[in-house]
Amino acid sequence: MSYKNIKQITVISGKGGTGKSSIIAALAAYLKNEAILADADVDAADLYLIFEPEESEEFDFYGLRKAEVNKELCIECGTCRENCRFEAISSKLEVIPTRCEGCATCYHLCPTSAIEMLDNISGKYFVSDTRIGKMIHAKLHPGEESSGLLVAQVRKTAKKAAETEKKDLVLIDGSPGIGCPVISSLVGVDMALVVTEPTLSGYHDLDRVLQLLEQFKIPGYIIVNRFDINIEITQKIEKEFAKTFPVISKIPYNPIFVQAMLEKKSVLEVDQEETEIINIKDQLIDIGNFIIEKMDLEKQI
Repeated sequence: MSYKNIKQITVISGKGGTGKSSIIAALAAYLKNEAILADADVDAADLYLIFEPEESEEFDFYGLRKAEVNKELCIECGTCRENCRFEAISSKLEVIPTRCEGCATCYHLCPTSAIEMLDNISGKYFVSDTRIGKMIHAKLHPGEESSGLLVAQVRKTAKKAAETEKKDLVLIDGSPGIGCPVISSLVGVDMALVVTEPTLSGYHDLDRVLQLLEQFKIPGYIIVNRFDINIEITQKIEKEFAKTFPVISKIPYNPIFVQAMLEKKSVLEVDQEETEIINIKDQLIDIGNFIIEKMDLEKQI
């Protein structure tokens, strides 16, 4: 199997709190024989809470370089401090690491070349074993930038793992919103699933993230979670985006999602047999089968 044959699907949401993590956890549990799971929400990863990964490999992630003043060469002219737009140079002409953005302005302007740009470990990424197979995830250190670059590294590592494990699919859990890490989780994927909720803020942020998919020409499909809390907005979502981004599933509100989180399980793994819960599980399985059909995969039992 080559990189070209591996399909990539990103599950995103325009805002936080839509139930995206619960839904992708269920899809990962259902597609475990086909997929490598990649948690691309590097600023606030949470899938590890459900799948309790055992880290088998750990790697340092080097983000943007940061400045450091060589006191032996510094003549204390203050040029660096005067020109740093991030106020990352203290009154003692020392670099404040949490403020330095690695722009290298001070490096270029220093008259005595007293400033060096040094490699900086911004976070870590992991290849882990879970009960559903391999999971690639990461942690960006507090206050660090370069989340988009770390997402790209997570995706690259996940694709390599898929090739090694002979898997056909990489299932990517993206961040909420439309910022840099979201864009990094979407570029080059074969399909996006957008989880939303029928609220005014949910509708507004859904519209923004769908514009992003249009810009990148990525096929997208909508999942409306807790659709029954506002039927009017659910119908508006269905009507408004029917031609470009159809709704493929409407999942009703049910406490089973909270229970699953408390038990550190996906919804499909919760052992309850009430009719409503069975119906929700069937809906999640249907979404998994939709992925299999669209990506032309063969379900492995």
